[in-house]
Amino acid sequence: MSAKVSQQAPDFSAEGLFGDEVKKVSLSDYAGKWLVLFFYPLDFSSVCPTEITSLDMSYDKFIETGTEILSVSVDSVHSHRAWKKEIGNIRFGMLSDITKEISRNYDVLLEEKGIALRGTFIIDPQGKLRASLVNETAIGRNIGEILRLLQACQTGDACPADWKPGQKTLGNR
Repeated sequence: MSAKVSQQAPDFSAEGLFGDEVKKVSLSDYAGKWLVLFFYPLDFSSVCPTEITSLDMSYDKFIETGTEILSVSVDSVHSHRAWKKEIGNIRFGMLSDITKEISRNYDVLLEEKGIALRGTFIIDPQGKLRASLVNETAIGRNIGEILRLLQACQTGDACPADWKPGQKTLGNR
């Protein structure tokens, strides 16, 4: 299965680090909620900590919109735990895609390098993939833009270029 906007998001099941606890989660655990699935190449790299910590600083804004966040990399939960000691507490789950199956199913795996591109996927409460943004590994994402895109998806309406929360939508969806 591959990730296609406007279709059901590919299912997944993986172990993740949630605080200090290792738990196994699946996409179905997030049924009824908005979810941002956030792929990054590797723990202990140069751009990744800037994104992860920026996402954590905006975590409350995502929670206010009724949205959960899961980050995903090909690292183990043990690597995530060691990395968190360097970058500080991260309030969202950090999934281990050690088999690379999730990255492959979301079309972000660089097979030759064995790492994921910087992919961001917004999944609605029914499990439908509503938006995707994919950057190459050297280009960090804008967390504010991800939040704006999420809020546009949540309007349930058509949004014009440069739409911001609080502005009128086009009312024709």
